Amino acid sequence: MTQPLTDAEHRAQPLTIDDVRAAAARIDGAIVRTPMALSKTLSDITGAEVWLKFENHQFTAAYKERGALNALLQLTDEQRGRGVIAASAGNHSQGLSYHGRRLGVPVTIVMPKTTPAVKVMQTESVGGQVTLHGETYDEAYAHARHLESELGLTFVHPFDDPKVAAGQGTVALEMLDEQPDLDLLVIPIGGGGLATGMATVARALNPKIEIIGVQAELYPSMHNRVKGADGACGGDTIAEGIAVKEPGGFTATRLAELLDDIVLVPEPALERAVSLLLQIEKTVVEGAGAAGLAAMLTFPDRFAGKKVGTVLCGGNIDTRLLANVLLRDLARSGRLARLRVTLQDRPGSLFKLMRQFDAHDVNIIEIYHQRIFTHLPAKGLITDIECEARDERQIADLVERLLDLGYETKMVQLA
Repeated sequence: MTQPLTDAEHRAQPLTIDDVRAAAARIDGAIVRTPMALSKTLSDITGAEVWLKFENHQFTAAYKERGALNALLQLTDEQRGRGVIAASAGNHSQGLSYHGRRLGVPVTIVMPKTTPAVKVMQTESVGGQVTLHGETYDEAYAHARHLESELGLTFVHPFDDPKVAAGQGTVALEMLDEQPDLDLLVIPIGGGGLATGMATVARALNPKIEIIGVQAELYPSMHNRVKGADGACGGDTIAEGIAVKEPGGFTATRLAELLDDIVLVPEPALERAVSLLLQIEKTVVEGAGAAGLAAMLTFPDRFAGKKVGTVLCGGNIDTRLLANVLLRDLARSGRLARLRVTLQDRPGSLFKLMRQFDAHDVNIIEIYHQRIFTHLPAKGLITDIECEARDERQIADLVERLLDLGYETKMVQLA
């Protein structure tokens, strides 16, 4: 089994723009040269000139194909015959499996037993052989390294590998070919492979460009490593694609030299970014893919007036989760609301209340009565009413009227 490298060995590992250019030539024609476009509406919202790179348009809906393919194409004939292995429950597994099948290279993917069935099915559907092991990613990773040694397979790391990072760096080659005068790149960071490859290119082509990495607040692993911080890593994030507890040694060493900063974004900003990209750009992006836009929404002064490029690095999001994100965004914008109203449990009480919703042209979606588990007397009840309106002001006018009429009313807030 391959032993972890020391810090000195990490620093000695080469990665240059020539490596990325070689990767670009190697993978040319086998991956999509995805579009890059100016978003006028997002530019108006953020105050920056926002250029989007649509890597969610790759066949497997993520940039990971680039690095996986670059690594596969550099295998020896013996390695190709034996096959490769990786530990991943995300986009790396699909990219490696898809191109492995296309090239005739057997691909084994070790995933935790807790991996959602849809991710297992997606990986198998593009050619990967999935082995489920352990309850956590760390346990799956350890098992993959064991199988690597036992079966003589070649391990393809999802991010901590110069060959993989070189493939990911081709994203920046394309971006700066189309828009060479970008002032700033904002790049999502999980393990750091994408940021390492892209920053290597950007520094070589435009030494003055500003490069900012972005991580979810719940998983500040690279931020901790590069800045010497000690933020806790854990929790449920919509950006599971960059929810990495331990960043790469190679990538951390490189990014400490290449990045100008790493910023952290909260969950509401990630949700808002996913929603805006669907509503405005009509494109489906996972939480990690929306991290760059989330950074612009969170720190507008940092990006205002600058020509900013960011990568929509993936579009693999569960449809139910996407629906929840969209509804929560409507609630935060004031177009959806839940009002909690105290009523007397007597005939006609609800009817009288409904007349006020009608008068204010507020549509009722759901009504929930609670008679038993309340602090009220036996003749009282609590009614939760989910409703929708044109905007926040319309809901506020309704609430004000209910209070004037003596109804005990309050808005139920999102976390």
